[in-house]
Amino acid sequence: MGLFDKFRKGLKKTRDEGITAQMDEVIQSYEKIDDELFEELEEVLIMGDVGMPTAERVIRDLKAKIENDNITSVSQVRETMKDIVAGVVWGGSYLKLRTKPSVILVIGVNGVGKTTTIGKLALRLKNMGRSVILGAADTFRAAAIEQLQVWADRADVDLIKHSEGSDPAAVVYDTIQAGKARGADVIIIDTAGRLHNKKNLMDELNKISRVIDRELPDCSRETLLVLDATTGQNAVNQAKDFKDAAGITGIILTKLDGTARGGVVLAINNELDVPVKFVGVGEQIDDLQPFDADAFASALFDMKPNNEDDESIADFISNNEE
Repeated sequence: MGLFDKFRKGLKKTRDEGITAQMDEVIQSYEKIDDELFEELEEVLIMGDVGMPTAERVIRDLKAKIENDNITSVSQVRETMKDIVAGVVWGGSYLKLRTKPSVILVIGVNGVGKTTTIGKLALRLKNMGRSVILGAADTFRAAAIEQLQVWADRADVDLIKHSEGSDPAAVVYDTIQAGKARGADVIIIDTAGRLHNKKNLMDELNKISRVIDRELPDCSRETLLVLDATTGQNAVNQAKDFKDAAGITGIILTKLDGTARGGVVLAINNELDVPVKFVGVGEQIDDLQPFDADAFASALFDMKPNNEDDESIADFISNNEE
């Protein structure tokens, strides 16, 4: 199954029950393009977890494109909207893993699918020929270490762990030493997504960062935040908090197949200026997919993608210098 087909399957609820179905209903009720059409479409977007700032931008861009392209038929509005959405949910799926080893820090609150995501990401990297080692630095959540061990076994990668309640920075240190000794290409660190308050979280992440800076001063590093798509605008609010606390470089959006709130992808990209790098579109171990704006927008509207080679981002690692 290609990338577009996986996105199409994962966005079924959003198409059938969410903003796509509601936009179609609005568009079909009009015979000409006018301000009332734009107002109704904006309302659908706001109610569909896109959020007001992003909805206003989408409609503003839609109006401009319709005017610039001299579009007069209501039947063309849908395809035009698809192009606008693709522009809002810009790319950025490539991971910058240029050094050996590179480090990926993964954060996210309990229940978003963080541990599962780490396992799936480790398997994808391994299947691309990258050697991976995991570090169980979420030592505060009960059973987090055991769950990560299960996924490490499934992906057949090494896991460095301490006992529950141990110092996360010490786990990171040991993982880095093991990664160096074993010649790992990528070190993935599972970190605490929530401590007693935001200051505690920031202090813990800063402590981990100091260990990485000291032991791997020039390494490529990604800080990925895992969010649950089913929480809609709450996911956007979580992302804002984590962006302030952790300086995230990308977002992994899970459970997209289980919600009609797929429109939240637009809000995340537009309001946070942080790329969605991966999306979870199913329960299978290969259902973590690199994000592609054209494939997403095309699947959202159930239209053929502009780029027919929808496997073009199968290699989602960038080794190029910026």
